[in-house]
Amino acid sequence: GQLVESGGGSVQAGGSLRLSCAASRLTVNSYCMAWFRQAPGKEREGVGIIKMGGSTKYAEFVKDRFTISRADAANTLYLQMNYLKPEDTATYYCAASNSDWTCPRLRADDFRYWGQGTQVSISY
Repeated sequence: GQLVESGGGSVQAGGSLRLSCAASRLTVNSYCMAWFRQAPGKEREGVGIIKMGGSTKYAEFVKDRFTISRADAANTLYLQMNYLKPEDTATYYCAASNSDWTCPRLRADDFRYWGQGTQVSISY
């Protein structure tokens, strides 16, 4: 499987961005899909997941600000980010796991396929 992220950029605090993750050689609704992020000097952390059945779960630090969705016809995963903060600055990655059971743990080791990442920078 191949995952390609896009949509990153630089915005001011309070703004919005929508990230996309186009999948090929895997079908997004047949995997548990996730977004992770990694800030400079920090460990990669899970942002949220969408299970095969469509249910979602988010890390506490993005609840009520970020929304994960997918478009099955386009085989694409999305991350809508609103009310962005400077601390959201990071490289954002999409990932795919073949287990709905383990993916809610948001542990990177549980995810088999990864994109190359897209940079998000939030300024004051």
